[in-house]
Amino acid sequence: MESKLYRKILIATDGSESARFAATAGVELARLIGAKIQAIYVIDIFAYSSMPQDLKWEEAMYAQSRELGREAVSDVEKEAKDASVEVEALILEGHPAEEILDFAEKQDIDMIVVGSLGKTDIERFLIGSVSEKVARNAKVPVLVVHAKSL
Repeated sequence: MESKLYRKILIATDGSESARFAATAGVELARLIGAKIQAIYVIDIFAYSSMPQDLKWEEAMYAQSRELGREAVSDVEKEAKDASVEVEALILEGHPAEEILDFAEKQDIDMIVVGSLGKTDIERFLIGSVSEKVARNAKVPVLVVHAKSL
């Protein structure tokens, strides 16, 4: 069955357990409805901006983030290819929620799939989560997958 409503699904991953569950759900959904997948990982280049740092430390953190990103999108690519789902993977840089939303709009994405980290109420109130920001601000449906749900 091919969906006319959901042709392009964005799976945003950070490589966490929650994101892996979300990828599994997104790939299965794409397989069932004949959609294509865009898998992205966003390097949060602002995460350490308030910390004093030297150039070597900054380069090491960036290299590590890039490697984590390659592994995360590679996992989604493998799962999609195993399910015979067309997939394209990218690594972006910036604020994760903003980049996910911007990418979805520019690429004419029909649905976004993200994992939920299950933060405590206090953490969520103080800093929020990427999945919450995406769900609150997206112009398309967002599927937030909790690791416990699969």
